[in-house]
Amino acid sequence: MNDVAAKSLFQPDILVDPFEFYEDNRSKNPVFQDEATGAYIVLDYDLISEAVGRLDDFSNNFQALLSGEKAGDAPVKDEELDAIVEKGWPQVDTLLTADQPRHTRFRKLVNLAFSMPKVNKLEDNMREMSNELIDTFIDKGECEFVSEYAVPMPVRTIAGQLGLDRADAGTIKRWTNAFVDRLSGMMTRERQLETAREVVDYQHTLKANMDDRRKQPQQDILSDLVNAQVDGERPLDDAESLSIVQQLMVAGNETTTAALAEGMRLFATNPDQYKKIQEDPSLIPNAVEEVLRMSSGSSGIWRVMHRDAELGGVKLPKGAMVMMRYHAANRDPKQFENPNEFQVDRKNARTHLAFGKGIHMCVGNMLSRKEMTVSFQQFAERIDNWQVADGAELSYPPNMMLRGLTSLPLTFNKK
Repeated sequence: MNDVAAKSLFQPDILVDPFEFYEDNRSKNPVFQDEATGAYIVLDYDLISEAVGRLDDFSNNFQALLSGEKAGDAPVKDEELDAIVEKGWPQVDTLLTADQPRHTRFRKLVNLAFSMPKVNKLEDNMREMSNELIDTFIDKGECEFVSEYAVPMPVRTIAGQLGLDRADAGTIKRWTNAFVDRLSGMMTRERQLETAREVVDYQHTLKANMDDRRKQPQQDILSDLVNAQVDGERPLDDAESLSIVQQLMVAGNETTTAALAEGMRLFATNPDQYKKIQEDPSLIPNAVEEVLRMSSGSSGIWRVMHRDAELGGVKLPKGAMVMMRYHAANRDPKQFENPNEFQVDRKNARTHLAFGKGIHMCVGNMLSRKEMTVSFQQFAERIDNWQVADGAELSYPPNMMLRGLTSLPLTFNKK
């Protein structure tokens, strides 16, 4: 691929396996206009780090894409879709799609629910859930890791924190799939209608739980969110709370699933690195950072140009859609030596952009890190010799913003 215009980043085959595309274009075309969509793509670590700090130039208000519209598309009136959406609450700009000063208010209120002390209090429960899930397959010597661990671990964690019983974990996963598909840029019209119905179903279920938490707070994230008050800020209203939890369910659920699965694929294909964390468990927190760097479940994030500006010598017109490709930045050889090698003791692993950077850095990053740390600790203690099952075909569904394995058949030895 010598000509960047020869293929679009958003072609399904490129989204499934983008690394050759990144390497071919990062050095000579770190910022370019995607031929198929008209959006601008940023692949360079330093330029992305610069852009996310230029709040007057780059806006986070890309709410239209969360409603299923594709980059570059003009809004189209859809009476059937509108009729479904009107049964719920409006999508509002909160954490992910809010600019200053609105973003400051939301961040202050949500930070209370995701402080390190609150996340640390969840550790014992996470460890119990991790061992329960391992117990279901450890005697078999094999598992389908995505469905048997990577999905239920974060889903159960978030379910408990939203006041939903574990029996509702399947419902949470269905809702999250709908939220993820709305980010994919790949939906059919039928799926667009289905996801709208799922969002409304989610909203009504969570609204009932929110009302309960306002009357009788519990020791969970939902109670912290709906009752949060700080610095005289107005508490979150229903639409704001629903929007924030919807974003947290993607950020704290789907991306953690992707990172857990990719982490175990990396350990299974790099047994020397797994041996390192078994021999020295103190490496596990850094191994989590290296997995996040390599996996980058959030492949990228959109920005919209507030005004005409330049980045890396490329002119970006007001209103243009810009994709900050974290996935590419995390393999940038200027930042990470031998970037395609998995090294659990990499010195600067934590400088990755998997959670973003700046004021919009993922608020649930500590929760995700804790789940991954606990999981890898339990695996290292209880299981040896992870291997990808013979004949397994690993696939990643195309998605503009997220990337994760659909399945991961593994074999192993019980310690």
